[in-house]
Amino acid sequence: MSARSLSLAAILSATGSHIAGWRHPDCPADGAFDIARYVEEAQIAEAAKFDLVFLADNYALKQASNEELSRTSNSIAMLEPITALSAMAMVTRRIGLVATMSTTYCEPFHVARMFASLDHISGGRAGWNLVTSANPAEARNFNRDLQADHDARYARGEEFVDVVRGLWDSWDDGALIADKAGGRYFRPEGLSALNHKGAHFSVRGPLNALRPVQGHPVIFQAGSSPAGIALAARSADCVFTQQRSIPTARAFYVKVKEAVAAAGRDPDTVRVLPGLVPFVGETRAEAQAKFDALQNLVDPAVGIQILTAVLGGKVDLSGYDINGAVPEIPPSDGMTTFQANLLAEAREEGLSLRELYLRYAAGFGHWRAIGSVEDVADLIEEAFHAGAADGFAISSPMLPGSLRDFATMVVPELQRRGLFRSEYEGETLRDRLGLPRPARRDPALG
Repeated sequence: MSARSLSLAAILSATGSHIAGWRHPDCPADGAFDIARYVEEAQIAEAAKFDLVFLADNYALKQASNEELSRTSNSIAMLEPITALSAMAMVTRRIGLVATMSTTYCEPFHVARMFASLDHISGGRAGWNLVTSANPAEARNFNRDLQADHDARYARGEEFVDVVRGLWDSWDDGALIADKAGGRYFRPEGLSALNHKGAHFSVRGPLNALRPVQGHPVIFQAGSSPAGIALAARSADCVFTQQRSIPTARAFYVKVKEAVAAAGRDPDTVRVLPGLVPFVGETRAEAQAKFDALQNLVDPAVGIQILTAVLGGKVDLSGYDINGAVPEIPPSDGMTTFQANLLAEAREEGLSLRELYLRYAAGFGHWRAIGSVEDVADLIEEAFHAGAADGFAISSPMLPGSLRDFATMVVPELQRRGLFRSEYEGETLRDRLGLPRPARRDPALG
């Protein structure tokens, strides 16, 4: 193995990350509500020794008509992630289990209790992907007409994560003694109420769940704006990010590590994982054919609909010529950095609307790799050694087939090169990621 250890996460979306993946003959398009499908994918990733599987989530359908929505499977419906991961925990042994929960539309006590429970159920394999939410439609499902602005959501998010970590520390690690002879179930001095009162939350505590196996489940965060990087610097153990080249990925990597150091934390204890969408074949021609087959299935109406949504929804692109230039798009309060970068690419490269939605179709804007086993492994190795990534979040264009391709073709090559483990070490997700177990900070001590 190399001195640094490569991390691999498997992103499990309903049918895959390509917006037309569900239309491919080899894709089981009804798998979004089939727990057996999730289990199969988790077991594929575990057999390949991935660090973790990740279920992203949102709380609303995209803003579109039923006719428009009926033409895509992405973000339409999937199992609630904590429920699904709890089931998956029973049929896996070593792989980490990570899910999204929003700081904007959830309460800290719920999040703390759910992830503490998942950590105990799984024996220390839970992770929380902290998001502030970017879809304005979610607000109307939670008693609100409008979504809070970007800065307000991040201010709430900062306090939210502090409350969650404080609740996880309600119990001392050795508080539960179950002393039958002495008649004492736990040490009373090992339990403390949080008594938090802040700008956004008033939470007494303590949590009615023992301290998690990992101390704190691993915290993931995905946000590239200054506010997102600041939140990651003070709170995250791992950072998901959308990058599309080694130079931009390295610049982001350096920015995150510098921010972590400025926040008084060790940069080596925060791992940066760009998303990667692999189209892999025995030859480059075979990989290109897999890519072309999915691109040819993209319905132009779906491409325009999704591009309208991802660019903020303020300009309906359906009335524009798909072979014409991308019109001016005003900034929005969701995914601000990603939207700005996508529009900058369109301007700099002279992309038409069709070219832009096809670029987004193949993996939601993540880094794309099309090539032979050696080509894909070369890209990963180069990025890893260039200080552009600590690993990758593999976003399979079609599930489970594309994940199986990567697991059985690329992973053995990474192992042959000494970049990736051949066996799991340690028992918890923190062990797998090389992250320290947080010491308890007694809430009673402030």
